[in-house]
Amino acid sequence: MKNLPDSSEFLGHPKGLFVLFGTEMWERMSYYGMRGIFILYLTSAMAVGAFGWSSMSEAEIQANALSFLGTFMFMVYVTPVIGGYLADNFLGQRKSVIIGGVIMALGQFALGTPHEYIQGMEKTFLFLGLALLIIGNGFFKPNISTLVGDLYKAGDHRRDQAFTIFYMGINIGSTMGFLVVGTIGEKIDFQLGFIAAGIGMLLSLVVQLLFAQKYLGDLGREPVNKRTKAQAAQPKIPLTSIEKDRIKAILMMSFFTIIFFMGFEQAAGVLTLFAKNHTDLYIFGWEMPASWLQVVNPLFIVILAPVMAKLWMGLGDRDPATPKKFSMGMIFLGLGFVSMVGAAMQIGDGGKAAIWWLVVMYILHTIGELCLSPIGLSMVTKLSPVRYVSFMMGMWFFFTAIGNYLAAVAGMIVGEAGPLATFAGVAIFCLLSGGVLHLLSDKIVVWMHGADSTPEVDEELDAVTA
Repeated sequence: MKNLPDSSEFLGHPKGLFVLFGTEMWERMSYYGMRGIFILYLTSAMAVGAFGWSSMSEAEIQANALSFLGTFMFMVYVTPVIGGYLADNFLGQRKSVIIGGVIMALGQFALGTPHEYIQGMEKTFLFLGLALLIIGNGFFKPNISTLVGDLYKAGDHRRDQAFTIFYMGINIGSTMGFLVVGTIGEKIDFQLGFIAAGIGMLLSLVVQLLFAQKYLGDLGREPVNKRTKAQAAQPKIPLTSIEKDRIKAILMMSFFTIIFFMGFEQAAGVLTLFAKNHTDLYIFGWEMPASWLQVVNPLFIVILAPVMAKLWMGLGDRDPATPKKFSMGMIFLGLGFVSMVGAAMQIGDGGKAAIWWLVVMYILHTIGELCLSPIGLSMVTKLSPVRYVSFMMGMWFFFTAIGNYLAAVAGMIVGEAGPLATFAGVAIFCLLSGGVLHLLSDKIVVWMHGADSTPEVDEELDAVTA
């Protein structure tokens, strides 16, 4: 007998939506809080001594730290492909979310183990913590959003608004992470910061364990790809020429996604180090934690996402095609780094940059993100052959993973070329890439075969949740 969810609603939606909202909110608090202080922890005197980096120059220490960060962020976006496959075929979404949450909590606590208790094993616990976070995220990330969609039947108009509500949870959680974990980590102790992130992950699990049974019922318990022997024996249908063209369109735009995230994800590494070492963070005599600047992105996503959605809708027939929106995202990314050129010029010989350079940069990057990331995810769902949607979504995350890794590689150049040359180079590269994509956009639209002819603004808002 099926266990049906509680049918009561809150704000016109199933209460299960708010269970998933809380689950995701606390998990994002944990992840983004950890990410916000990670590069600062690795370059701190405590970590440098523990990891045997004391004899290295500052540039070498930063290069090592960025290498750790890049590898971590690459793997974080690769493992969801595996986790999604395991959930679809063996575990189900609900079990995968719980497994992922437990493993990620253990990872945060491994990172938070005080150095005095693990002398000589600091690096081992660092690798252990990162490995557990990577594995756990692989189970958690691809499945929590799937459960939101599964709450609604096909054609239910509330599904669009539900993803917007869910997305608010993501950004509230990331804001809390930057503020709470960032403050504890920078002002008190980095290990305590990681422990606070671990507690956030435990709260995510508590929400899921206490309320999911009542408000989700059997949703996500069974793997979606359980197939009978008769179904498994059916021959595979070859791709049509239109499907092949649409896959080419996805792959072309995914390539430019690598470039976008190579610049955008400097936030976790180079830009945080620049904020810490070269920015005047004093406000009325109080020094603001450097990690707090990363709050600008989720805060302005909450503010600007509805504005951008109304803008696309208001343009009607003039609504730019998806490739042109991608090129706009690249251009706004480049303009953000133009702001950082101003910051680099201000520091001169040992000076400090005004905080507003970074605030303007994060706002411009947020606009760029809204032009590319949610629209790209919507694009994958619209262009992919139905039988390959999950695989193509996995490929999208794989390209994002490459961009994350290259962000760290590009960041290492800062120590050699200096902030001014690096930020100027990235700005020019992003602006040129946006221009090239704009020139290619008409050809890509042809490959899309009309999939973009009727703007699906609400679908694009849905896709922001990832």
